[in-house]
Amino acid sequence: MDTSAILDPLVSHALASGLFERVNQHEPKSAPHTGLTAALWGDRIGPVPAGSGLARTTGRIVFNLRIYQNMLSEPQDAIEPGMLSAVDALMTAYSGDFQLGGNVRNIDLLGAAGIPLEAQAGYITQDGRLYRVYTLTVPAIVDDLWEQVA
Repeated sequence: MDTSAILDPLVSHALASGLFERVNQHEPKSAPHTGLTAALWGDRIGPVPAGSGLARTTGRIVFNLRIYQNMLSEPQDAIEPGMLSAVDALMTAYSGDFQLGGNVRNIDLLGAAGIPLEAQAGYITQDGRLYRVYTLTVPAIVDDLWEQVA
């Protein structure tokens, strides 16, 4: 599995949006700085039976992409619209390049092999600071990920 061939386009789309002060390829260990921050990391990986054959197994790699905004940011009425705009920009980008430049069969936009591309809102306290977050679930389907050998 060429993980960078999958991670790089996901990160590139986030960077190309111009909405984020930084885009990390890991779940942060310390509180993000000011402005919007995005972080991307792997969450789940497993086979896709319906897409597999007798010699090779198609895989599903699920990534989390979390968007962070400090809840003390001003103006407070701009936090939610800014977060939703960022979610929309990423969903638009991943829908428009759902093969990530040919590196995956597809982003499972509608959930044919499980959970679809989606975003869940919430809050996280990190280093004593409260953050508004949206966590995107980005499922990538990769053909012939593993060879089956008897």
